[in-house]
Amino acid sequence: MKQPGLTFYRGAAIMVIVIFVGLQIISPSIENPPVTSEIVVPVEVKQILERACYDCHSNESKVEWFDKIAPASFLVAHDMEEARSRFNFSEWDKNPPAVQELLLWEMVNAIEQKKMPLKRYQLAHSGSKVSASELAVLKQYVNTLPGRNKVDTARIVAQTSSIRKVTTGKTPVSLNGIPYSADYKNWKIISLTDKFDGGSTRIVYGNDIMVKAIQNRRLPFPDGARIVKVVWGKQVEDAEGNVLPGNFQNAQFMVKDSKKYSATEGWGFAKFDGLALKPAGKTILFEQTCINCHRLLSPENDFVFNIPTK
Repeated sequence: MKQPGLTFYRGAAIMVIVIFVGLQIISPSIENPPVTSEIVVPVEVKQILERACYDCHSNESKVEWFDKIAPASFLVAHDMEEARSRFNFSEWDKNPPAVQELLLWEMVNAIEQKKMPLKRYQLAHSGSKVSASELAVLKQYVNTLPGRNKVDTARIVAQTSSIRKVTTGKTPVSLNGIPYSADYKNWKIISLTDKFDGGSTRIVYGNDIMVKAIQNRRLPFPDGARIVKVVWGKQVEDAEGNVLPGNFQNAQFMVKDSKKYSATEGWGFAKFDGLALKPAGKTILFEQTCINCHRLLSPENDFVFNIPTK
């Protein structure tokens, strides 16, 4: 006599096996493309990066056997693809020198904030954790980068007359259609920042929609929210220890429209450089460079830096 319970469990087991085998058949292939250019850093820095970062952020990934088993393989393949799209140590020369420095600083910040390596990655790869002493090594290195050396921008101010009003023949417009607007000068200041690595000071403005969302702790931020970060070079300290804004460098715009900018997490980006307010970016793909940095550090704040959301 057949036992209904036994038959059910046997059928369920067969179904699980069939699904498991099927997943292995369609499991993504995890491959390493050719290395085109290696990051050049001191040996002690390279060793830390290779152990903690290379499995996802390079073309020299050492995938463990359990990483290749579905359904885990789908997550591993996704994480690697996402990581390489943000920065790739094996294609490092694709980034201009200034971007290389920025990425290194963002990496150190992400490690210090315990956002990288990903916690789920560390659970399966215990050796990837960056110790306090190793973080100190990374910090010491990024502090030697050229962009870290501050210059006295007072001379630049005098040469370029930064204090005069900017006059342009027509309104500058970013490649993605976001126009420059001086309306932000009437908005509320929501944050002041000092970019330690680049030696610059910033004031972050928010429109009424943004300010209200911050006050109500509303995340993600609603459509219509706008942020403008205005960046000045930072002068060296005077005899009394005061540090004043130097030359105007750029104005960075973020515009929230979840449908229009869905490819960049709902945010449209624009940057206007120098007194001429020249739109940054040679192609529309500049937006991906922007969002990749924001994805790295602040997804829990709707991809916005330096905003008081708590």
